[in-house]
Amino acid sequence: MKITFLGADQRTTGSKHLLEINGRRLLLECGMFQGHREKSIEYSTVLPFDPGSIHAMVLSHAHIDHSGVIPVLCRDGFHGAIHCTDATADLCNYMLLDTAHIQEQDAAFVNKKRAKKNLPPIKPIYTQTDAADSLKQFSPLPYSTPTKILDGVTVTFLDAGHILGSALVLLDLEENGRHARLVFTGDLGRGHNDILRDPEIPDNVDVLMTESTYGNRDHEPLTDVNDRICRIIQHALEHRGKIIIPSFAVGRTQQILYTIYQLTKSGRIPALRTYVDSPLSINATAVFRAHPECFNDTFRAAMTGGETPFTMPNLTYTGSVADSIAINDIRDPCIIISASGMAEAGRICHHIKNNIEDPRNTILIVGWCAAHTVGGHLASGDKQVSIFGEPHRVRCHVETINAFSGHADRNELRAWTSRLTGSLKKIFVVHGEPDATTAYAETLRQLRPQSEILVPQFNDSVEF
Repeated sequence: MKITFLGADQRTTGSKHLLEINGRRLLLECGMFQGHREKSIEYSTVLPFDPGSIHAMVLSHAHIDHSGVIPVLCRDGFHGAIHCTDATADLCNYMLLDTAHIQEQDAAFVNKKRAKKNLPPIKPIYTQTDAADSLKQFSPLPYSTPTKILDGVTVTFLDAGHILGSALVLLDLEENGRHARLVFTGDLGRGHNDILRDPEIPDNVDVLMTESTYGNRDHEPLTDVNDRICRIIQHALEHRGKIIIPSFAVGRTQQILYTIYQLTKSGRIPALRTYVDSPLSINATAVFRAHPECFNDTFRAAMTGGETPFTMPNLTYTGSVADSIAINDIRDPCIIISASGMAEAGRICHHIKNNIEDPRNTILIVGWCAAHTVGGHLASGDKQVSIFGEPHRVRCHVETINAFSGHADRNELRAWTSRLTGSLKKIFVVHGEPDATTAYAETLRQLRPQSEILVPQFNDSVEF
C-alpha cells in the first residue's frame, strides 16, 4: 500500500492524493489550483500522473479546489467511476459546468486585451463539453454504506459537516493478508453549524490524512459575528454604500443568507435589498432544498415553514448577465453576494472592479482565501490588487470575518482528532499553508506522541 501526494501538500489548493494497492490506482480528489492565472493553468492543464492509469476516484466534496479538474482527468483518459455522496454529485452537476463556463468567459475577456497587444490567445483549462462528459462517470453512494470499489478497497462516507454533502472518507484496505483503515478528512467542518450536522467520529483508524487549513489559528467567536454584521451594515447605510461579499456558492452563500434572514426577522437590521448574483449560487440553493438529509434538526424545521432564508422578500436572485450588469446602476445601499469566494473568477471580479475605488463601499471577506488570490490580497490589507490583469487601487472599506469558515480551526481540529480510536500509526498533515501544516503537526505530536506525524511535500510517496 502506497500513497503519493500530488496536491494540497503545504498548500490549500489543488488537492490530489494517489493510493496504490493490489496493482490498482485510486485517486482521492482532483482539485484545481487556485491562485495566479499562469500557475492555475500550469498545475491544472497537465496532471502529474497518467489519467489512463487510474482505476477509480473518490471525491470528498464538491468545492473546486477538490473537484475542479475532474473534466481534465476524464478528457485525458480516465474512464473509471467517481464515487462521492449524492449531494456532492448533484452539486458537481452545476459546479463543474459553471467553472468551465467561467473559464471560457474569462479566456474570451482576456483574449480581447491580448489581441490589442498582438499576443496569442489563451485557452480555457477545459470546456463545458468536457465538464458535461465527466459528469457521466459519477457514481454516488449514500452515507454510512460500506461499498467495495476496487480489489481490496471498501469505501464508507461519513458526514464531515463542511458543506452540503461533504464526507469523511473511510477506506478499509486489504493487501496480501494485511489490513488497514485509512481515514481522509477532506475538509473538516467546525460543528454547531447553523445548517449542517456535526462531523462524525470514525473508529479503529490506522492511518489519518487530515486537513490543516486553520492548523495555526483560531476563529473569532461565533457569538461576535452578528454584532459585527450589524456594524458593517450600519456603516454602509451611513455612507450610502454597497456591501460586496465574495462568497463560495455552496455553503457560504446559504450561511450568509441565513444570517441576514435571522437579523432581519429579529429587527436588528433593516430589510436591506440583497442580491445573489451567481447562477451557481442559485442552482446550489436549489440543491440544498433537495437534500434535507444533510441538515441539522433546527434548520430542517426552519425550511418547513412558509417564508425561508432563501425566499425572504428583500432577496433577489440575478441569473442573467443583463440583470448582473444592471446592479451597477443601483445607487442605494445594498448587499451583493457573488462567487467565487476567493474573488478569482466569475461575476464577483466585475463587482469588485466596479466598486473597489469608491470609499463609500465595503468589501466583506467571509472565508479563507489562498495567498495570491484577489481575496487573499484584500484580506491582507494590500492597497492595490490586479483584476483581469489590470491594477486597481483599494479605496473602499475592507472587512474580514473568519467565523463563518466551514473549516475547523486549531482547537476544533485537535478536539475532533482526540476522539478518534485505533492505532493511528501514521498521520499525514495536508491541505494547509506551510505555517499551518507545521504548527498543526506539532500540535499532533503532543496530542498523539505514539503516532508518526508527517507533513508531505509534492510528489512524496509513503508505504504503509
